[in-house]
Amino acid sequence: MLRTEVVRKILSWYEGETPGLKSNLSRLLMHGRLGGTGRMVILPVDQGFEHGPARSFAPNPAAYDPHYLYELAIESGVSGYAAPLGLLEQGADTFAGEVPLILKVNSGNSLVSNNDQALTGTVDDAMRLGCIGVGFTIYPGSECSYEMIEELREISHYAKSRGLISVVWSYPRGGKVTKDGETGTDIIAYAAHMAALMGATIIKVKLPTSHIDLDAAKSTYEKYPVDSASMAGRVKHVMQAAFNGKRVVVFSGGAAKNTSELLEEVRAIREGGGNGSIIGRNSFQRPKEEAIALLNEVMDIYS
Repeated sequence: MLRTEVVRKILSWYEGETPGLKSNLSRLLMHGRLGGTGRMVILPVDQGFEHGPARSFAPNPAAYDPHYLYELAIESGVSGYAAPLGLLEQGADTFAGEVPLILKVNSGNSLVSNNDQALTGTVDDAMRLGCIGVGFTIYPGSECSYEMIEELREISHYAKSRGLISVVWSYPRGGKVTKDGETGTDIIAYAAHMAALMGATIIKVKLPTSHIDLDAAKSTYEKYPVDSASMAGRVKHVMQAAFNGKRVVVFSGGAAKNTSELLEEVRAIREGGGNGSIIGRNSFQRPKEEAIALLNEVMDIYS
């Protein structure tokens, strides 16, 4: 399929990147039901690491099987599938080339209490499995944030030298960030901007609330207010922080919620100029037919 003008415009924003990286970004943007629109929906399944297997898969036991997750990504027509090493390996041969893959190369778990993640995959693993890119989480504000940022710098540099895109999960927590502030408008915009400054190809953040967290930022937001009353207005500000919309930003689906709540959030992302959603538990915890129907409703909104 030839690139659309929308995709060509997005690729033009990534100045200084290699043809290999732009080719892989193009593969993601041109794949699935939303191919060519500049929007995307990605299926992420890293929750087994983050929350444990039962909390992740007990609501839909079929999802314990890695092949089921590949099938869900392929049959639903999402843009890509992101997961840790073991999940991608278990199915990489069977489903080779059927959906763009993103290897999540660091992960945390619920058995430790600090805000950090271990390196659990490599750029070479991503190349071996035919991935288009790597995913990496940073926790701006945490006691480990500087170390995580330095790890991201090294991994991103190596990935880009191999033509792979970088997808950065930028989730503020710890330090001066309060619990409410983890999704505050100022903090989410800051997190998106940090990821962009680190050279992220795609930025993943949570949906922002109207809360303004940092005392140092409150006077600025009072003097130069943004439309924080509406979700679409807050999304628009996050996009502004991501190089004035010149970086692809996708928003987390978050904790499990009902269909109407999820679709309302998707409409706000679309209206605010966001590039799409990355929806995990809200899809794979449903039976396959129900999950596919939901993902298609989401993609209908974005298309």
